[in-house]
Amino acid sequence: MSVPPAVGVLARIAELLHEEPADLGGALWRLSPEGRQLDANVIRMLPGTRVTGHVDPDLDVLLCVVGGSGRLEADGTRQSLQTGCVAWLPRGTRRALFADEDGLVYVTAHRRRPGLAIRSTAQAEGGEAACLLGRVCPGCDRPAAEIGARYCSRCGCQLPS
Repeated sequence: MSVPPAVGVLARIAELLHEEPADLGGALWRLSPEGRQLDANVIRMLPGTRVTGHVDPDLDVLLCVVGGSGRLEADGTRQSLQTGCVAWLPRGTRRALFADEDGLVYVTAHRRRPGLAIRSTAQAEGGEAACLLGRVCPGCDRPAAEIGARYCSRCGCQLPS
């Protein structure tokens, strides 16, 4: 008999914030069981940082603020964010986040994005292997952990396209 993935309480925000250094921004926790249909993250934005404006054409995102404060810009409308706010960002919405002087901690949840596959036709046609420079964050010089990531999970900067 196979053991199901962990269910129930998977993380506690206060413990995550206490365990990680206060100057560490980015993903503090990720939903990781295999076979899941959902992606979820706990993200900490350091004071004064931002996630630059972008559009995700594929995924609706639910965002829940669990600490700090900041601003959300969605399709040209600015809204303040405080602990307890829940925001829905439909696919196709231009969005940006800004952390105030106390930083911003939030949970995101969205349908799991399917992994990217490398097609063999490029090799058959004499193409070059895929370059990984698009996965290196311009803000902190760390490679993205996930194929297809658009934003750095550590500092929140947009990755090169």
